[in-house]
Amino acid sequence: MKIKKSPWRVWGIVLASLFVLTAADEPVVYVTNSGKKYHLEGCASLARSKIAVTLGDALRSGYGACGVCAPPGSLPADPASASPGGLYRVDQANLTRSGEASLSRMLRAEVVGHIDGDTVRVRIVNPPSELKTVETLRMIGVDTPETVHPNRPVEPFGIEASNFTKERLFGKSVYLAFDWDLRDHYGRLLAYIYPEAGECFNALLIQEGYGYAYPAFPFQFKSEFEALEKAARSAQRGLWGN
Repeated sequence: MKIKKSPWRVWGIVLASLFVLTAADEPVVYVTNSGKKYHLEGCASLARSKIAVTLGDALRSGYGACGVCAPPGSLPADPASASPGGLYRVDQANLTRSGEASLSRMLRAEVVGHIDGDTVRVRIVNPPSELKTVETLRMIGVDTPETVHPNRPVEPFGIEASNFTKERLFGKSVYLAFDWDLRDHYGRLLAYIYPEAGECFNALLIQEGYGYAYPAFPFQFKSEFEALEKAARSAQRGLWGN
C-alpha cells in the first residue's frame, strides 16, 4: 500500500521498514525528512537528516533514486523467479560486478570436458527445461587465444590459457550464472563459471592475462572485465608479457 504524503510519511516508512528488515534481507537506503530522493549512506544530501529505510519501501512510497550517489534502481531479482526455469541471471539481478553474484542462487554443475581456454563441457545437476544435462559452455565476456579453431593456427599463449582452464576446472564442481543471452549462434551455452571458492573464473582468466575482455556482444560485467584487461596489460601478465 502506498503511503500518502503527510507529516507522518517518513515515520510510517521507518516503522514499515523495521518489520520488513526482520523478514527479508532487502538493501537499506536513506531518505531525509523533506526530500523526494533516496540515497546511499555517505551521500552529501544526507547532511541535514538521515533515515534508514528498505529499498522496497522507498520505491513503494514514491521516492526517486539520487542522481549523485546512484543507489540501486530496483530490488534484486527473486531467485525463484529470475527467469523461466529458475536460472540465475546477473542482468535481472542488476549486478555490476562479478563478485556480487550469489552462489546459493546458481545451478550446480561438474566440468566433464575441456576444449580450450574459454570453452568447456559441463554436466548440470537437475537442469531446468531449457538446458540439457551435458552442455558445451562458452564463457561470457572473455576470449582466450585460439588452440582448436579449424581455420586458424594455434595463437600465442593459447596453450598456456587452455592448460590453465584445464588444471583449474576439469573434474571440479562449479556454479553457473547467466546473462542477457543464453546461447550463442553455435548453440553453445553462455555462462559465468564460479568454482566453489566463489571467484568468477571468466574474470580470473582476464585478470591473470590468459584472455581478453570480449565486448563484441553486450554483457553485464563489461566495464569490470575491460578494467581487468587494462590492469593485466599494464602489469604485463600472461599474454601481455614480453
